[in-house]
Amino acid sequence: MQLGILGMPMVGKTTIFELLTENTGKATVAGKTNTAMARIPDYRVDKLSDYYKPKKTTYAQLEIVDIPGLIPGGEKSTVVFLEAVRQADALLLVIRAFSDGQGDRINPVGDIETLNYELLLADLDLIEKRLQRINQSKKKKQLEKEHNLLEKFQNALENEKHLSSVELDGEEQDIMKAYQFLTNKPILICLNLAEDDMVEKNYPGRAELLDYLKEHGLNMVEVSAEIEKEIAELDGDEKEIFMQELGLEESGVLRIARSVYESLGLISFITSGEDEVKAWTIKNGTIAKSAAGKIHSDIERGFIRAEVIKYEDFVQLGSINAVKEKGLFKLEGKEYLVKDGDLINFRFNV
Repeated sequence: MQLGILGMPMVGKTTIFELLTENTGKATVAGKTNTAMARIPDYRVDKLSDYYKPKKTTYAQLEIVDIPGLIPGGEKSTVVFLEAVRQADALLLVIRAFSDGQGDRINPVGDIETLNYELLLADLDLIEKRLQRINQSKKKKQLEKEHNLLEKFQNALENEKHLSSVELDGEEQDIMKAYQFLTNKPILICLNLAEDDMVEKNYPGRAELLDYLKEHGLNMVEVSAEIEKEIAELDGDEKEIFMQELGLEESGVLRIARSVYESLGLISFITSGEDEVKAWTIKNGTIAKSAAGKIHSDIERGFIRAEVIKYEDFVQLGSINAVKEKGLFKLEGKEYLVKDGDLINFRFNV
């Protein structure tokens, strides 16, 4: 899974990228697209790792793509940059809510709308080029349904509607799969605050922003990149004390990662033992047999049963053996719907 990070210049976008990918202190190339892997923090993996003391601990991962800051009005260069996140499964829009020292006023809603406009333009550009190719094609008649759908999309974009809001029938959905439209992707807003504002949750335009997000069905995570940098540099007890002083229950990086995960409809199941504790990423609604295939195709093919323990039962009773003694250890068939945080051992035979 891939997340594309977008934002205007000097909003803290690359700092957020470095924090998510634990890439702080390493060189990122200005004016270039940067890509790195981010682990998804998971307290359940931490707990199981403490219990088993495994040789290896593996968290769920997400690929992060950070593109250069978008400059409003620079349509040609912006479209080129945005092509770098066409393959992304979701977009994170980093919005400034701190003084930039240049006298520019804080305007979160205006900045979101500016970025939104650039996404609309990029999708329009893609559609116009494809329509032109279809009109020049000798197979224009065979491509009529695609042509009609693209015109439908073009009309929506020209009326400033995201393609995710366009109703499609089954055939149209199949045609849509061939494209990577930016306005059809889940979008999460990351609001970058000054340190004091993060504590007080009070900054210019907040009431207007909350109304805007509600109206447009957008989710937001409020963070302070400066605070997050300080948290990342601390260890153990120091980190906990510092966060308590600021009234923070968890880091903003963790909240971003979890929100992105949820927006993509993803959950994790966990395999655990002395060799490795590992989180596996699946779509919510995945059955046990398909989940087994995430580990290896042989396990899916030879699936017999899934041995399932609820993470909450493990924590409450303190050990796997205690869970079994209480009869909370379940054997599930191939159609079992895997739940987030399930501890699973697959029985199989090939």
